[in-house]
Amino acid sequence: MQLAEPSPSSLHPAAIAGARVNVLDCDRVGLGRLLGDLGEKPWRSTQIMRWVYHERHAAYGGMTNIGKVLRGKLESATEIRAPEVVLDHLSADGTRKWVMQVDAGNRVETVFIPEPDRGTLCVSSQVGCAMACGFCATATQGFSRNLSTAEIIGQVWRAAEALEHHPHDNRRITNVVMMGMGEPLMNFDNVVRAMDLMMDDCAYGLARKRVTLSTAGIVPAIDRLRELSGVSLAVSLHATDDTLRDRLMPINRTYPIAELLAACRRYATLDPHRSITFEYVMLDGVNDSPAHARALARLLRGMPAKVNLIPFNPFAGAGFRRSPPPVIDAFREVLRALGLICITRRTRGDDIDAACGQLVGKVMARAARHRAEAVPRDVPLSPAFPEAHAG
Repeated sequence: MQLAEPSPSSLHPAAIAGARVNVLDCDRVGLGRLLGDLGEKPWRSTQIMRWVYHERHAAYGGMTNIGKVLRGKLESATEIRAPEVVLDHLSADGTRKWVMQVDAGNRVETVFIPEPDRGTLCVSSQVGCAMACGFCATATQGFSRNLSTAEIIGQVWRAAEALEHHPHDNRRITNVVMMGMGEPLMNFDNVVRAMDLMMDDCAYGLARKRVTLSTAGIVPAIDRLRELSGVSLAVSLHATDDTLRDRLMPINRTYPIAELLAACRRYATLDPHRSITFEYVMLDGVNDSPAHARALARLLRGMPAKVNLIPFNPFAGAGFRRSPPPVIDAFREVLRALGLICITRRTRGDDIDAACGQLVGKVMARAARHRAEAVPRDVPLSPAFPEAHAG
């Protein structure tokens, strides 16, 4: 299994003879390169991106500051295509979930969580997931394929389009979390390119601290992410010793806790004033005792860290129960007494299966599923366009 599997449409136009390039697959550098190949000035990429992302134009006819000749070239060589929304669910608590069709047999889920001071969009990076974590519904469907950059940023594009006409307040996307279906670092190139677009002023203009990538712990990819991106990092930890984490998260057999936390400490040097978030799902009688809390505090000592306790969200055949609220409260207070910032994540959208660990979408080609324990330690990590990620 490779960490980076760029979709064909993410590559240089010369590499995809006969195919139209999806503009959503290109960051600003890639779009400039495409324009150069069409005999046009690369700086026009900023104009096109503003029409696509700020105005959400999916056709070139209305791009009034772009000449007719260039529009014709773009119509022949490119397309603007986001995933199609096939289901739109609204929770009683205001959480909204979209099911999006990415190809004939596969769907992914995207969730918007409104808060008084922010609007957070949870975005998927793969169809299914190969990590096989025992407490996650997505893992039960196996793994089909990586999403292209267009399919990742296209989720943001569709959500922004839908929210623009929502009758309620506080419906603007202010934060994006790569916490949907899939392991983002197993689709490294496409995810980083999509996050670059999220942070580009010509697209969504989000600050680095407002874009968060959540990982099960692919150590070499965390180091590569530190070099190329520097977005906020969230790590799914969920256990304080390798024996238990091996059971809950098979990826731990490849990258055990000590290696993972060492990579986190390296990542933290990017900005000592910005904490790494450690996600910890609360499983009744499994990882939720005061002793576990004290062990967690020892692991994170000296690191700029905050702990996000996640009440387990049940699904059919899970084999786990949610820790009772008093147990979660006691766990949190132990961590706080030992000097850690700790919050309990409020369960949102569980009535529409939009809560953490409940996203399942529709995943085909299960026979091709990969297992996390098969991840090699020496996978190549170089992105397809390293220059496209600079700055």
